[in-house]
This record gives sequence, C-alpha cells and structure tokens, in this order.
Amino acid sequence: MGSELIYRGHDSLPLAESEGYTSKPEKRLLWLLRPLRYLLCEQRLLFMLVGVALATIVFAFSFSPASPSAAGAFHAKLADQAAWRSSGAHHRAAFELAAVGSVGGKLPLGLKRKRLRVVVTGGAGFVGSHLVDRLMARGDSVIVVDNFFTGRKENVMHHFGNPNFELIRHDVVEPLLLEVDQIYHLACPASPVHYKYNPVKTIISFLRLRSSGSLNQLRFSNLASYTIIMFLNPLPLICFQLIVSEGKVPSMWLFKCLNSFVHKTNVVGTLNMLGLAKRVGARFLLTSTSEVYGDPLQHPQAETYWGNVNPIGVRSCYDEGKRTAETLTMDYHRGAQVEVRIARIFNTYGPRMCIDDGRVVSNFVAQALRKEPLTVYGDGKQTRSFQYVSDLVEGLIRLMEGEHVGPFNLGNPGEFTMLELANVVQETIDPSAKIKFRPNTEDDPHKRKPDITRAKELLGWEPKISLRQGLPLMVSDFRKRIFGDHSDSNPTTTGIIIEST
Repeated sequence: MGSELIYRGHDSLPLAESEGYTSKPEKRLLWLLRPLRYLLCEQRLLFMLVGVALATIVFAFSFSPASPSAAGAFHAKLADQAAWRSSGAHHRAAFELAAVGSVGGKLPLGLKRKRLRVVVTGGAGFVGSHLVDRLMARGDSVIVVDNFFTGRKENVMHHFGNPNFELIRHDVVEPLLLEVDQIYHLACPASPVHYKYNPVKTIISFLRLRSSGSLNQLRFSNLASYTIIMFLNPLPLICFQLIVSEGKVPSMWLFKCLNSFVHKTNVVGTLNMLGLAKRVGARFLLTSTSEVYGDPLQHPQAETYWGNVNPIGVRSCYDEGKRTAETLTMDYHRGAQVEVRIARIFNTYGPRMCIDDGRVVSNFVAQALRKEPLTVYGDGKQTRSFQYVSDLVEGLIRLMEGEHVGPFNLGNPGEFTMLELANVVQETIDPSAKIKFRPNTEDDPHKRKPDITRAKELLGWEPKISLRQGLPLMVSDFRKRIFGDHSDSNPTTTGIIIEST
C-alpha cells in the first residue's frame, strides 16, 4: 500500500487539549535587577563561584616557590624592586623626618605628611628668604615670586638645583597663574627708604612719560590696572580729565597722580594674589604691619585697636596701603569664602636685612661696623620692640597652619628706646661708638609695643630669642657682607638658637 501524506494541521487540537502538554513556567524575578536575574537563573552564580575558586587555586600553585632556594630568589627580587623604587626618594625621606616636629603637631607613626605646593611672593627678601628655608626644610615644593626691587637673588641661591624649588622674576601687580595650596603674600617694600621711593617707582612701571608735555607723550602700559585704580581712587580720574582738557601734564598735578598710585603693590598686588587664591582654592596669608596702628594712642597695641594714622602723611603710602590690603583680604574672605590669614608684623631684624634700608637696627649695626656715629633721631626716647626673624617665621607658619583668621600681632613685647638699642649695639660691636642726634622724621610713632596675648592663646606662639641673643648673628652677617669676611660661621643657620628661652 503506498504511503500517503496527510496534512493534519486543519484538525489539530488546541494546546490546552493536546495530550497534556504544558509550557515551562516563567521565573518571576522581575523585582530584581537584570544582572542579578541573570546570575540567579540556571545556576550561573554557582558556575561563576566555582570558576573563581579554580582560578585562585591555579594562581596560588603557579606562583608558589618550588624550593627554599627559589623562595630566597623570589624575596630577593622583591627587595631589589623596593630598593629601586626608593632610590629616587632619599631626599624626600629626609624632608619627612624633618617635618615630624613641624607646626601643626607631630604626625602619627607611619603617616607621611602631605607635601604642599607653596608660593611666597617677595620670597627673595629678608623675611621671605628665611620663610622659604623653613618651608623647604619640611619638604614642601616652594615657588618664589619676586621682582628684586628689594629682594636679592643671593638670599635663595642655596636652593638652586633643588627640584622642589622654583624662582620666578615677576611683579605681583601683574596677574600670575599658578596651581598652589598656600600663598604667603610678603611682596611689598617695608623699609622707609624703599616705600617712600616706591610711589615713583611703581608709577614708572605703570605710566611711561618720555617728558612732561602733550597728551601724545603719555603712554599707558597697563590699561586694565589703570581702570582698577581709577575706581579705587578718584584722584587719577581727576588727573586724567585734566590731561584731556588741557592737553598738558602740570608738574603739581602729576606729583599728586604719582602719589595716588602708591597703593599699587599693596592693592593691585594683593588683589591679584587673592584672585589666584580664589581660583585655585588656596589658603592666603597677608603679611600686614604694625604701621596700621599709626602713632598709637593705646599702649601696648592689641588687634582690636583701630589705630591713629595720618592719611596724608609721608608714611601714609605704606600705612594706608596695608590697611586697604587688610580690607580686601577680609572682603574676599566674607564674600568669596577664601581661606585667609592676617599677620601684623612688628620690627624684625636678623641676617639678610638690607644694609642701608633706613631701619634703625640695620642703620645702627652698619654704622658701628663702619666706625661711624650711630644716628639717633629726635631725643631717642621713642620706643620699639624687636623680634628675631626665626621667631617671626615660626609665627607665620603657625598662623597659616592654624584655624584662625586673625589679625594677629607677631612681635617681641620687649620694649627698647632708641638710646637703649644704641647701647646694646655698642656693647655688641664697638663700645667706643659715638651717638649723633638728628631731627626726628615726620609722623614717627612715639611708642610701639605689641600685645601678643591672642597669639599666645590661639597659636601657642611667643618669641624665644632676645635682642642680645639675636643681634650677634645679624652682626656676623653684616660684617661678612660689608668687609667680605668669610671667617664667621654661617649666620643664616638659626636652628641652633630656636630652642633658646
């Protein structure tokens, strides 16, 4: 009988009725994430765990040493690799050891201090160079920014070649772009000789005059900075209007314009550094001065005292410039949440001071060494307090590393009249040195003594080095620089006497 193909699709039964067939029920795990459902279905998680276990066993047996000699070779190889990795970091280990006792407390055993990237404006100057030495000794990466108006390259030459040190010749009145963690803003002429000359110096870098005459001979080298200063001080705008209307630059008005730009370093330089701190999130420390108290009516001077400053005197360029810098610093702190610190520095002395900068300690020491009479202005009864530079540097670092904004007085409360200071210099250098009296300078403060109670309580800081301890080190440095006498020991090594009481 022949085979017959019969199509039975037309009479096929429904699935529900066909020989008891049922589809595989769907696993209801919709509440889980898809990756978890994938692992849990069909025992895939079990297979994955088994695979991990097998791989672990194979790895352990393949890397285990087959014999004691192989084990020794294996550990020797690890030791060689560790030595190679540490060969380029021997100097860093020394810095970390030096940083154990640094400001901010000792580090727990096994913890390494984070290396900071720090910029110091005015870092080639007297105080700045000593601050750079301390920062380098604790292992930070330091960038010195200085235009060398009062700073000296010799002050930081001993750091040349160190990979953690950089030197940039730059004036802070021009913007600067850097990536840093901390900013110590010290850039400003601090001695009377320099800051009384500074108005003309700064304006020359800002307005270039070939000669007094027509408007065409007036050149603006920085229009942006000029616009900022015009908004901060209305006098330049008046001068500019006079120039435009008359076509000439009268000498009297030009002199007033020059004096009105005296704030450039303190104002525009501080604005630039505060702007940098805001952009990169750095902590900013302003080194202000005791001159913000003027000729004080309160004695000693506490940080709460607002001062007695002559705003039109010959010293006002420095006094008011620093007061304005403090205002800008606090405005950036309140308005832009910039982390700021303010230090008000009292008279400081030590190695690397400018020899002829007009400050009383450097004047007396240089005159005594040169066998000249010691010049005392007025009756010599005006008082000052003198702190050694290493004490100041310690205070600045404690302030920067602390949690208090300030301002803080940083000075030695030991008070001396000018005649008493002259006597100490005579005892140290030349007992036969003569004293010559001259008329007192204008707006010279009669008394100056810091109240450092706040620094003691909040920073745990107070000066340790007396005038009779620190002055010989300064004399040694001055003698070497004036006469070229290199027989003295290095006066810049101040660590020996930091522990003194």
